Amino acid sequence: MAQPTPRIIKETQNLAKDKVQGIEVTPDPANFKHFFVIIAGPPNTPYEGGVFDVELLLPDDYPMSPPKCVFNTKIYHPNIDNLGRICLDVLKDKWSPALQIRSILLSIQVLLSSPNPDDPLNNEAANLWKANEGQALMKARDYTLKYAKKH
Repeated sequence: MAQPTPRIIKETQNLAKDKVQGIEVTPDPANFKHFFVIIAGPPNTPYEGGVFDVELLLPDDYPMSPPKCVFNTKIYHPNIDNLGRICLDVLKDKWSPALQIRSILLSIQVLLSSPNPDDPLNNEAANLWKANEGQALMKARDYTLKYAKKH
């Protein structure tokens, strides 16, 4: 089996020793490119109090290509579809090899605080966000209470 690159080793060590508030990262002991992530719903959002399971997978050519991230916890958000895929510029065209796993996780946390209905992956959520933000926030809160339970 292939060995982790020095960069992956260093990033994994940094994630373990310099934790990000509201984010818990556990490397898969069987696969050094696979990470289990738990993101706490940010305060003052409809996701507050929720616990969201996310998986992060590094591609073979990391850091030349961005990680793949997917929400395993069902969430109502204009930039996250019903399969858990995330629409986030740094996971696509704004990726740079200078970015790290940590910066991706922080970007996802910010996305929970600041949905962008103008660049949706979930069109139904985006349309509701634009038409009636209050109703969209209530629906996001309902999903959080129903699906994003503490472990």
